[in-house]
Amino acid sequence: MNVTSVLEATLSPDAQTRHNAEQQLNQAAEVNFSGYLETLANELANDQAQPHIRASSGLILKNAFSSRDIIRLREIQQKWITQIDPAVKKNIKGLALQTLRATDSRAGQSSGQFIASVAAIELPRDEWPELMPTLVENVGAGGDHLKQASLVTIGFICETEDAPLRAALKHHSNSILTAVVQGARKEEPNLEVRNSAISALSDCLEFVQTNFENEGERNYIMQVVCEATQSGDTRIEAGAFGCLNRIMALYYEKMKFYMEKALYGLTIIGMKNEEEDVAKLAVEFWCTVCEEELNIEDDNEGVQIEADLRTQHYFSRVAAGEVVPTLIELLTKQDEDATDDEYNVSRAAYQCLQLFAQCTRGEITQMVLRFVEQLLPDQDWHKRDAAVSAFGAIMDGPDDKMLENMVKQGLPLVLQKMQDENVHVKDSAAYALGRICEVMPDAIDPNTQLQTLLEALFAGINSSPRMASSCCWALMNIADNFGGPEESTNPLSRHFQGTVSAVLSVTEKSDSNGQLRTAAYEVLNSFVGQCAQDGLPILPKLMEVVLQRLEATVPMQQQVVSIEDKMMLEEIQTSVTSCLLAIIQRLGPEIKSQADRIMTILLRLLSTVPKGSSVSEVVFAAVGALSSCVEDDFVKYMEPFVPFLYNALGNHEEPALCSVAIGLVSDITRAIGEKSQPYCDSFMNYLLNNLRSASLSNQFKPAILQCFGDIAQAIGIHFETYLSVVAQVLQQAANITPGADDPVYDVVEYVISLREGIMDAWSGIIFAMKNSKGLKLSLVEGVRSNARAAQALTPYVDIIFQLLSIVYQDGSRSEGLVRSAMGVIGDLADAFPQGEYSNYFRSDWITALIKETRNNENFTVRTRETARWAKEQVRRQSSLNQFSATPMS
Repeated sequence: MNVTSVLEATLSPDAQTRHNAEQQLNQAAEVNFSGYLETLANELANDQAQPHIRASSGLILKNAFSSRDIIRLREIQQKWITQIDPAVKKNIKGLALQTLRATDSRAGQSSGQFIASVAAIELPRDEWPELMPTLVENVGAGGDHLKQASLVTIGFICETEDAPLRAALKHHSNSILTAVVQGARKEEPNLEVRNSAISALSDCLEFVQTNFENEGERNYIMQVVCEATQSGDTRIEAGAFGCLNRIMALYYEKMKFYMEKALYGLTIIGMKNEEEDVAKLAVEFWCTVCEEELNIEDDNEGVQIEADLRTQHYFSRVAAGEVVPTLIELLTKQDEDATDDEYNVSRAAYQCLQLFAQCTRGEITQMVLRFVEQLLPDQDWHKRDAAVSAFGAIMDGPDDKMLENMVKQGLPLVLQKMQDENVHVKDSAAYALGRICEVMPDAIDPNTQLQTLLEALFAGINSSPRMASSCCWALMNIADNFGGPEESTNPLSRHFQGTVSAVLSVTEKSDSNGQLRTAAYEVLNSFVGQCAQDGLPILPKLMEVVLQRLEATVPMQQQVVSIEDKMMLEEIQTSVTSCLLAIIQRLGPEIKSQADRIMTILLRLLSTVPKGSSVSEVVFAAVGALSSCVEDDFVKYMEPFVPFLYNALGNHEEPALCSVAIGLVSDITRAIGEKSQPYCDSFMNYLLNNLRSASLSNQFKPAILQCFGDIAQAIGIHFETYLSVVAQVLQQAANITPGADDPVYDVVEYVISLREGIMDAWSGIIFAMKNSKGLKLSLVEGVRSNARAAQALTPYVDIIFQLLSIVYQDGSRSEGLVRSAMGVIGDLADAFPQGEYSNYFRSDWITALIKETRNNENFTVRTRETARWAKEQVRRQSSLNQFSATPMS
């Protein structure tokens, strides 16, 4: 393999060329992983190679040890530990460190990324002891290029979310801090070095807690950062304010002295900086202050011992008089050419004003309203826009009575601005109306104001595509707060027909852009979902329109000649099918008369949409909803539909579609019950293959396990065919536990969801074994069936109780997991009515787990009722004397 030409090909604009090159690299890694790494490391360190080739080799090396899936990450890290000879490791690491000296910054940066990925493996194992001292020495004595590359590398290492590495870095805090502070000082003449040092300092702040506890060291760090905010270099100033944000979030309790001496003034100056990047980060500093104070307030609410209260300095209240006027001023800095998703200083100021309103509990309301009153009639549209935006921003602050009065007085003014001559002002007015409908709908009189509100929002949609997002969001908030599907009638009822017609009119306009059309269909979906009983007669007419539109898109597939055509058709089909889905869900069983036509159209869609289209996912969702409505009548569609389902289950190149397909198997088997048995061999093969697949994320596994339970419930005792294989899979999955060093939000939550899937699987299996669903059995046959079921479950009772014990002992458990555990306990007790395992149910921990669940007031009634039922089943077991099994410890 000519590594240079292959690396060159990975950067080709041609997709097939890139794919072939990536395949070559993957094959080389599989054949000789050690040689593959050494080859790339040599190319990375090759000063004669082109800069983009060196950068590419470093990136590929980094990716060899990277994965968003924590389980997969641990597996590939283990390859470095076990498969690479120590001498080879030493050579590769030496080449990477050597590359930091390169005069080309791209090579140094990509090498830094690779070094960070290896550091994540070795530092927690107390290996590569020379790494951090080498980087520190480079910063202290190296040339500018080496200094910068080493600081960037320190930043890459410190920005990790990997828990073992984070713990290991705390032992290097002194050396890390020495290097980055030295590079960040105002005495550093090279601005590139200083900028990299400030960035690295921000990344390492979490690991220098010990240093921050020392007043002298803390003072010096704060001095360096504060001086950097006045450096005159935009990048350094922005980075310094970013540092201050991190410091405030991590060390709020220690900030009182610095706020009084410097930070109030520096941040106000920073917010007024002409450079937007600097101003945004100075605004975000106050966002961080407010967020931290809101967190402290929440934390202190549940504290009963005064010594455990977190320190609250009320910085936001102290500074409101200076900060809020500055934020209002920044609201007038709108960029009329900004896109909806562009984050600029005006939007940062809006977010900050929202947080100030929450933090000060309405104390700034009158101050803001004075600004609103002053700016609203101004000739400058920027000021009118700022006034309307500020009014919407403070909705979360005042108490309900103050807010209701404020909205009642302000609503007519906001509605008036929906007719402003400037589209930006109208857009902000629409968003403010959305905020009112979201936060204080009670201030709107549905009899006198709702019609005016709807008319204003539809007029806004029709006046400019720019307003689509804000107007449609406001309309969805109206649906959510004035609708209600359980009611015979609701405030939307008399507006429902007109709203449906207005939305359909918007979606069929020839000049509608994709964003407007998508948003309009989302509005329609919301109104359909929230329509009262008296609105249901309108839905069949709407469905007719929707089905006609969907049918009309099928032949359009043959007319696609460009990427733009493909994207537009996909957007239309997705939106219209989503609307059909909403109608199916709302009509429920009443949809049966149209089921044949619906399935015919959905099958035509599936047969025409190209590979990789997102349309298939929403079609599958509609099929799932339809199956739930028509139940076992859905079996007549299985023969034409199931090939599409099998293809999706086996399509690992489109994980999103595969995931939807797994859920659809659950929907269909629940719907048609025992009639799904002819398809279950294929379902089970696909699902088991997906469990073994290295290309699918571990996040698929809980849903697959839950699907086993749904299949079991559907086919009853016939699931015994698959029981031994599935039980082995469930036992292996139950043995997965989060390590002490694994990241909380990755592994722990995954393990909880995995256990929930295991519990759901066992619940379905137990139900299947003890219930002959749909079978007409004589009394004698019924007794034999029950005995067979008990016999089928007996080999697995121990592993089920072991899992229940793990759940009890592990404090990390969700309500869903506990509810599933209660179901399994009750079902298992019911499956052995003769008390064969009554001793298991007498275990103290079983009683404790049930009691904890029943007494947890944070759990829903459903969960507590399930625990009550489990208690009754356990009580019956405890009253039985016949048992042969030995209880678990």
